[in-house]
Amino acid sequence: MQLHLLRISILLMVLIYIFIVPAEPIFVKLVFKIIPMVLIIYYACQQVPQHREMTHSLLLIGLGFSMVGDGTLHWFIVGLSAFLIGHLCYIGAFWKQFQFSWQRATSLIPLLIFSAMIGSQFVDGLKQSGNQELIIPVIFYILAIMMMCWLAMMTRNIWAMIGSILFVISDSILAWNKFVAQVAYEDVLVMMTYYAAQFFIAHSLMTIAQKKERTT
Repeated sequence: MQLHLLRISILLMVLIYIFIVPAEPIFVKLVFKIIPMVLIIYYACQQVPQHREMTHSLLLIGLGFSMVGDGTLHWFIVGLSAFLIGHLCYIGAFWKQFQFSWQRATSLIPLLIFSAMIGSQFVDGLKQSGNQELIIPVIFYILAIMMMCWLAMMTRNIWAMIGSILFVISDSILAWNKFVAQVAYEDVLVMMTYYAAQFFIAHSLMTIAQKKERTT
């Protein structure tokens, strides 16, 4: 029952942030932006068994750095760096859950094609806007999030898979709107998919815990 109420609280705070909280003052907006992540991290902690493994710790650290990224994305490079560290933590966590399958491994092909197509658009947009100094950080970030997504596919953890795909969608919309062209309802689309992504990644901790219990 407690977890059920916590899930409802997360959803309510997401909706309040997206549809009710005004853009100004920026401090208030940032506070309400972080609140859903605080609740998601608390929810994640409820999924972790008493004897946690490195996978659990890495996912929790990744969620923490994502929350830092939420609060600092207004300063783009700072926020991007925090999210990048978060993705590296997710990569480490999913790598430890790696279960090879040729069928799932082929998911790397569409991810590479998508990253090449969208990455070229971002690079063109950065060049046209005179932000060439962001090209390397953005490319590195694209590679990191695509690797995170592919490794999530290789875990066989359905919640991690869903979360990683939603993360790619969210960041793609955000970057397209920032570097290429305006996207209608960008704020709503980005934040809904982002919070859903983080929630599913947090929820995946329960599956990891249950799997561990069945194998001990």
